[in-house]
Amino acid sequence: MKYLHWMWIMPFRRLAVLLFALSATALLACSPGSDGLTVYSGRSETLVSPVLAAFIEDTGIDISVKYASSAAIAATILEEGGNSPADVVFLQDPGYLGSLSNAGMLDELPQDLLNKVDGGFRSTAGDWIGTSGRSRTVVYNTVSIDPERDLPDSILGFTEPEWRGRVGWAPLNASFQAFLTAFRLKFSDEEARAWLLGMQSNDVREYPNNTTIVTAVARREVDVGLVNHYYLQRFLEEEGEEFEARNHFLKGGDPGALVLAAGAGILESTDNREGAEQFVEYLLSESAQTYFSTTTKEYPLVEGVPADPGLPPLSSLEPPDVDLGDLTDARGTISLLRDVGIIP
Repeated sequence: MKYLHWMWIMPFRRLAVLLFALSATALLACSPGSDGLTVYSGRSETLVSPVLAAFIEDTGIDISVKYASSAAIAATILEEGGNSPADVVFLQDPGYLGSLSNAGMLDELPQDLLNKVDGGFRSTAGDWIGTSGRSRTVVYNTVSIDPERDLPDSILGFTEPEWRGRVGWAPLNASFQAFLTAFRLKFSDEEARAWLLGMQSNDVREYPNNTTIVTAVARREVDVGLVNHYYLQRFLEEEGEEFEARNHFLKGGDPGALVLAAGAGILESTDNREGAEQFVEYLLSESAQTYFSTTTKEYPLVEGVPADPGLPPLSSLEPPDVDLGDLTDARGTISLLRDVGIIP
């Protein structure tokens, strides 16, 4: 029975494997004769290649990296099974790590490694671990919105008539879909459907991604948007404090306060366990965690590494009580979005 909840991947496996085969491959070489690693990365090359290059520089271990979406990587590993050439999987979405865990594809990590990260950001089975965090937020225009006075206490409040035409979202975005999966887990499919229909009838504005939502809010095209926190932090770094947008962090376990984690796991079939452990440990090192904090503007997950000073402490956030590894039903979420006519 443990396989049934990832069976949604199977109708898309062949296409995903084809897309994965066509995706970018990078060989990052270092000292000759070292035992190399193959990393399947669902994190984009532009974001994480500096960390991988630093790992090579520090350890002398060669890395061959295959970049694709987290969904395509999960489907490919399930297709490859025990013959997968991957040693390590490094994904943006904990739901796909959960799928691989439940399919028995990941090996248990050492306890001292798991202990580096809070239990909410690692697998309950101990076979994957979070490497950085990102919170869902409500980004608002600082001229038109007083967050204490105007914003609702819950994501549910944006279906009220006063928000008609004033909210932006990106339903094709993977993090939005993970949020909706968490919404379904916390409440029910029926309540998720009702919320989506309520947002539709309230003339929610659709955008292609989080960046365009933040831009739209700052330009007052909409007053608020549903995004990940770090997009605003990047704008503030580039544009300065005059940029007319800020993040509001919902509280009380609201699904709109979901904190997601990128993470990594070691394939059960690896023949380079020692090197794979070194790689995962490196992602949790002070230098890598500082990179995630200062460059990608995500939350570091290892204690002692400070987050961006413009962010509330990770410990102060109040996300919904859901196991990130349970966010595996992407197919159900996509089906729901299609069924109500939000995505094609």
